[in-house]
Order: sequence, then C-alpha cells, then structure tokens
Amino acid sequence: MMMSRFMRFAYVSLAALCCVAPMGVALAQGVPAVLRPADRGWIDRIQDTLSGLSTLQARFAQTAPDGAVTHGTASLARSAGQPGRMRFDYDAPSPLLLVGNDGKLVFQDRSIDQVTTMPLERTPLGLLLRPNPKLSGDVTVTHFVHEHGQVDVALVRTAEPSGGTLTLHFSDQPLALQGWTVVDAQGRETKIALSDVKLGLSLAPSLFVLPRSSD
Repeated sequence: MMMSRFMRFAYVSLAALCCVAPMGVALAQGVPAVLRPADRGWIDRIQDTLSGLSTLQARFAQTAPDGAVTHGTASLARSAGQPGRMRFDYDAPSPLLLVGNDGKLVFQDRSIDQVTTMPLERTPLGLLLRPNPKLSGDVTVTHFVHEHGQVDVALVRTAEPSGGTLTLHFSDQPLALQGWTVVDAQGRETKIALSDVKLGLSLAPSLFVLPRSSD
C-alpha cells in the first residue's frame, strides 16, 4: 500500500526533528554569535527561565519542511540536575508518538507497531533536555536576535555543530518559551509553535515511558 501524503510529510517532519547528521554531511561550522552586553543579559535570563522550568504542557503546531502542518499535545518535565523528559502526542488520525527520556528519543508509529530509537544526545532536541541548560561551553550560541517582542537564540553542540541547529523562540514580556525551530543536516526546517501553555502542572510519570513494540 502506498504511503499517504499525510504519512509522508509526518515522517519527513519527524526525521527533521530527530535528525542525526549522516557521515560526510556537514552544516556550516558553529561560529559563535557576536553578542553585545545586552544580548548576554538576555541569554542569562533564558538560561534561568529554562533552569526554572519544572513542567510544561501545551498544544503544538508542527510545520514540516514541505509546509504541511500537524497538531498535538506536547509535555515536558525536568528536575534539577536531571535530564529533561518530553512527549509529543500527535492528534488523530496521526498514529505518531515521540518520547524523549533516559537518554533516548523514541519514535513510534502505532498503526504498524514500529518503534525507532536514537541517542538523545545526537539530536537537536537533546539540547532542550540537557540536565543543566547552560548556553555556553559545550553549547554554542550561533545567532541571537531580539526584536518585535520576540527573542530568538540559535544553538549547536560545540563539539558537533553538524548535528543540527536548535533555535528557541521566546516572548520578551514576559520571557516565556513559545516554540522552537530545528534545522537538520540537509538544511530541512521543522517548526514547533506552542499555544495554551500551562506551567507547573503535575504530570504523570507514565507520560514519559518509552514506547516499545509488542514483538
């Protein structure tokens, strides 16, 4: 049976979100952004905001590289000094589920009971779930802009800039996470826009249990 157009763009979009740079493929090197003192102040505030984020649950709109849009519910939880956990539950009729936990990112297609697992540290999303969200050292800020009430900061892993870029989007008043953009090793861009964001909820640990096939 031929894969539907919906499933094709869903797979492409998830591949971009979970991208691992293939051998021989390189993005532009992670050249640090030139930051003014005011920019560094915003970076410090962003670090504090991420560090203080215990739980988040929101609706999301995901825009795939081909412009197609899917929706669902995103959940994120983190504890001090511990890696964060994430769940992307896509609305029906999509059978897709994405869970990040225990150093892994697991993608499940529930329609065919298939799971794909990759190391979280090899994906751009892993930057959002780091135990200590410090935006320096092993992470390089490659772009920063603050305009029109929005703050955007682009990040790569310092040791492996070819592994993809994660750009975080914040409102500035108040400073709050609004979404992010992932650019994979082939330059494909996937955007996540958050809405109806709820902070500080009690999220069940079962939300972040890694999917397994029934085989």
